[in-house]
Amino acid sequence: MIKQTGCRLTRLFIPCTFLFALLSALSGPVVGSDAQNGDPDGDGASERQSYTFSWNLTDRPDQLPRGGLTKGAPVNLVLKPSSAWRSLADPSKSDFERDRAAILSMAGEDKASFEFLETIVFDPALDQSRPYQSWGTEYIFVLDDKKTFISLQHILVMRMRGEDGEDNPPITIKHWRQDWQYEDQSLNIYLGDNQWRHLAVDPASAEKTWSQSVFQVDDSPRYESLGRWVHSNGLSTWESGETWRPLPRREFSVRDDYDLLVGTNRHSITPTGWIQEEDNLKVKLSSSSKRGQFEGITTHSVLAREIGLNRYERIEGFDFSPATEYWDKTQGFWDSVKEHWRDVLTAKSSYSIKKLEGQSLLMSLMMRAESIAASNEHLIEVDRNFVTSTLDDFVKTDQ
Repeated sequence: MIKQTGCRLTRLFIPCTFLFALLSALSGPVVGSDAQNGDPDGDGASERQSYTFSWNLTDRPDQLPRGGLTKGAPVNLVLKPSSAWRSLADPSKSDFERDRAAILSMAGEDKASFEFLETIVFDPALDQSRPYQSWGTEYIFVLDDKKTFISLQHILVMRMRGEDGEDNPPITIKHWRQDWQYEDQSLNIYLGDNQWRHLAVDPASAEKTWSQSVFQVDDSPRYESLGRWVHSNGLSTWESGETWRPLPRREFSVRDDYDLLVGTNRHSITPTGWIQEEDNLKVKLSSSSKRGQFEGITTHSVLAREIGLNRYERIEGFDFSPATEYWDKTQGFWDSVKEHWRDVLTAKSSYSIKKLEGQSLLMSLMMRAESIAASNEHLIEVDRNFVTSTLDDFVKTDQ
């Protein structure tokens, strides 16, 4: 079922122009500049894209990729293999050191492209969903490094090109965060229906693994899974276990006929960047249970399978200074948000994120941060009180 979306009010007044810019950048466009979309020569080849699974799209105009219609400023790809990638083959490094080097190598200045395609539809009542394409220019930096713990923060700096060929002022948006923990014995597991719970991992199962915790744009938890890095003959890859996760924005903004994704991720380091592959099932939970994580997938309805390819390619000469300026002004605020969530997760209690009529946790926090960035004023106590009040309204913990 397709949903109509539009401008909505939250606790704070949200200018529709900013909201549309935010959603456009996060949801992504179909058409970018030639250089953004893999046609650096500008000869129009990007308009002649074909898919390996093009049988899904043949003679189906309604199956053209969906997304926004923005174009981006041209970028310059780095073609020389990075020193970080070369270091992964250093025979003097231990496996643990290679793991760390692989994770840290994901930090950098990137052109990001996101593509998702349904390959199988299991429900005969459904038509195939349109493929999804998106792009971004993304600044990824090391937020924290404590040897067995690494945190990477993503920030988008989007330069849209207007119809007149001129670049608009950059739009800077805090994006997702990924935290990596070595031999993690405590996982945050999604149960469906905006509910999560703690899952203990025995030491033997956690040995030599890294957990990856993925956090939303507003720093709320999304999903977490264990996996092992494998380094062999130029290959450095980490693969997650099967993980339940909430619908991403690209899906919940247009669909409401299923409840969650059940998927695996694979992160691979390349000579000039890194790639995240996804293999997802689109699942509708049975009416008898909204906590089906431990009942097995067979108790629920699988609507479709999709594959995803998120490619991060290193670029040079792109001005990412708006990202560092934004973070310099708002880091204290987002630290307060992370601190609140750290308390929730450390308590190891089940919790849920409530849906409040006419309000949005994402937009409440994002607009507060935008206000701080614009005013250049950060009152620690005032912002901490705002964070506590807002998250207490939206987050319900089981005592």
